[in-house]
Amino acid sequence: MSAAPAVPAARPTRRAVIRTAFTAAVLAGTAAALAPVLRARRPRQTLTPAPFAEETYRGRHIAVDRAGVRIDGRSLHVMRRADGSYLSGINHFESFGTPLELARAAVDELGTAQLAMTSAPHHG
Repeated sequence: MSAAPAVPAARPTRRAVIRTAFTAAVLAGTAAALAPVLRARRPRQTLTPAPFAEETYRGRHIAVDRAGVRIDGRSLHVMRRADGSYLSGINHFESFGTPLELARAAVDELGTAQLAMTSAPHHG
């Protein structure tokens, strides 16, 4: 048995090399352009919001929910700081880790006084 003579592989033409390089460049450019879009679709890791809570503290009803913080049904203006802590107009010199801790401190500060019945705070 004699083996068939080996056929030398055809060398790629200049046109095939350029076409392959162009296709690779287009694919790389498309991937680079789509990367931010695809990254934005992934859920981001965020700070976990404080759990919703409702409790009675020193005889006052505290409720923390999506609407905000309420003490005896009256809204407490709460601000979130850049470091993730919370502060309010009642005690704006001290920060608290959760809105519930903030509401308890506000109850301590208010004593027997009630919050005003304003719907939303405004600055003049």
